[in-house]
Amino acid sequence: VRTGNGFDVHKFGPGTFVTLCGVEIPFNQGLVGHSDADVAMHTLTDAIFGALAEGDIGQWFPPSDMQWKGAASEIFLQKAVERTKERGFAITHMDVTIICEMPKIGPHTEVMRDALVKITGVEKDRISVKATTSEKLGFTGRGEGIASMATATLVKV
Repeated sequence: VRTGNGFDVHKFGPGTFVTLCGVEIPFNQGLVGHSDADVAMHTLTDAIFGALAEGDIGQWFPPSDMQWKGAASEIFLQKAVERTKERGFAITHMDVTIICEMPKIGPHTEVMRDALVKITGVEKDRISVKATTSEKLGFTGRGEGIASMATATLVKV
């Protein structure tokens, strides 16, 4: 059994939606990043690579490489899932926590879970997506961006 963790942060910038776990959520700002800035999917990708002891998303998809400019984060997560299978593991559980004051995440968590099922092939009852605020403290509390953390559990098959 292996467990990996991921953590990521993206700041707000111009836009009309944020993408979290592959789902576009209407909002008066977007997230800034080299790819589509899906902070939640980035943390999950890092958690899987971490469980495999294969580095992080930046090593696999460096921001210095222009082919990843504006890329859908689904590509990154799919690669982590592919590596899991190649290494003889199965993902048995994924847990994502999104940290922000706005937009409200709760109404979108089921759709996010469905999106992650589609991308990873992991059963929905093994995928958790939840949110919390930082009680108006720090950069997330001031509404400057979104943070996320994730854990993935892998088992040798």
